[in-house]
Amino acid sequence: MSYKSNHILDKLPKHLKQYIKPQNYDDYTSINQAVWRYVMRKNVDYLSRVAHKSYLDGLKKTGISIDHIPNMYGMNRILKEIGWAAVAVDGFIPPSAFMEFQAYNVLVIASDIRQLNHIEYTPAPDIIHEGAGHAPIIANPEYAEYLRRFGEIGCKAISSAKDYELYEAVRHLSIIKEAADTPQEEVDRAEKLIEDLQQNMGEPSEMALIRNLHWWTVEYGLINTVEQPKIYGAGLLSSIGESAWCMTDEVKKIPYSIEAAHTSFDITKPQPQLFVTPDFAFLSQVLEEFANTMALRTGGLKGIAKLINSNALGTAELSTGLQISGVFDRVIEFDGKPAYISTKGKTALSYREKELVGHSTKHHAEGFGSPIGKLKGINLAIEDMSPRDLKAYHIYEGETVTLEFESGVKVTGDIITGTRNLQGKILLITFENCTVTYNGETLFQPKWGLYHMAVGEKVLSAFNGPADLNSFDLVSHELTETTIKAKKTKETTQLELLYQQIRDFREGTNTTISRNKVFQEVKSNYPKDWLLSVELYELAVSNGDEEFAAEIANHLEKVKQENPKLGHLIDDGLALVDQSLVG
Repeated sequence: MSYKSNHILDKLPKHLKQYIKPQNYDDYTSINQAVWRYVMRKNVDYLSRVAHKSYLDGLKKTGISIDHIPNMYGMNRILKEIGWAAVAVDGFIPPSAFMEFQAYNVLVIASDIRQLNHIEYTPAPDIIHEGAGHAPIIANPEYAEYLRRFGEIGCKAISSAKDYELYEAVRHLSIIKEAADTPQEEVDRAEKLIEDLQQNMGEPSEMALIRNLHWWTVEYGLINTVEQPKIYGAGLLSSIGESAWCMTDEVKKIPYSIEAAHTSFDITKPQPQLFVTPDFAFLSQVLEEFANTMALRTGGLKGIAKLINSNALGTAELSTGLQISGVFDRVIEFDGKPAYISTKGKTALSYREKELVGHSTKHHAEGFGSPIGKLKGINLAIEDMSPRDLKAYHIYEGETVTLEFESGVKVTGDIITGTRNLQGKILLITFENCTVTYNGETLFQPKWGLYHMAVGEKVLSAFNGPADLNSFDLVSHELTETTIKAKKTKETTQLELLYQQIRDFREGTNTTISRNKVFQEVKSNYPKDWLLSVELYELAVSNGDEEFAAEIANHLEKVKQENPKLGHLIDDGLALVDQSLVG
């Protein structure tokens, strides 16, 4: 196993464990650590004024240090106190998997860290975003329950076939944008592909809509009043650029409502508007309101249509509680309701999320089809018939019978047996020598073997994924590409060594290092690097070396003149040092 488990992670199903990768803490360089430290110092200073109070409390509770990138093992030791855990993954993972992790109280953390030249914002998920953004807020019990519940409902949302295509395109863009030296033409092509896909998605799927809700709350949410909002969304808490930008009048503030589900977003640009929830309880209220619109709760013809459109593994639950899991490919409609449904390929039948004995994917390897609804001329649905009623209508072991449904679907054959639930309700009727027809079309022939007819008047629920996770081999996800690690040059390695020396000096592990010598080397060989000079300035000021501090400040002034875009980052770094001196 590539990670250290605990009692929360032990409960994860196998198909989620396939996304977990080792954190490899030693891979973080001294430059990575300096980037973390700069962002965290800046964030904590600024966010202490504009973030929801849970943020600072949560930093303490989750053990997230300002000076060191979090170690997943250490985080897990502390997170388990609040009933959560964290795992490392490689960049974006499919939205349904991401949400399912949340349902198990597991925080997914992309363990890579942004490059220094993307210090303010990265298009790729990274440990600053996940660790410093998501983790602190889950220390708030009300918000943590919202996150868990969101995952539980969100992973049941049905996707469209185009959603997965878009996910792959977004993942690809995030990887190449964060990678060093990607040609601009390649980035442009990837952005154009996403644009084209987004314009041709058709009617948004449930997953697309609930991802919008996730974005405008968990990632980019504001709380309190429109006039005096506070930040709680992880995307804002982890972006030193956007957390300041979002507080200006340039960004429109809108009271949060279910309308957020129909407001799309662009991950590559700062957000033009944000939603403000009055409190965390209201988030859960809107989530339940949205869940009431999902096929999970409405079922019916629309639910089956969504499953067919997804062309992915999903489940239809009938009014008897029988659950049919597979890739749905057909529905026959009658009176605005599904009258016959079928799947293609491996299918399993379950009851209350537990596979029925004798109805695994091995037994239904080629698919499954069954009529739904009432019998013609009989007001009583089969599921509501007592043993006496069943006998009266010849629905009984050993009888040869023709069952004609209101829709026109006919089932003719010899009844062998019935499968019942613990309450004695009939779920399935098994026939031999069976023929199923509809308007002259043969849907099942005797030579295909035994026919298992599902019993159910209605489709009560339709949702993504199987009813019983053990029915299917779900450990099949292969990443089409992985995050690109920058190739180290001799110059980069030497610069990392200089950063490490200053880090060792500050932490007291090696106080014999000449900071002046390091500074002269940075000036001579790395004229564009600014962060190490800011760290040297901090040490000079804290040691009362005013002359050395002034020399560094002069050098940074030159760096600013030659690279104006770095100006505000340098100014903010120096201001943090000067503030701490005053404090």
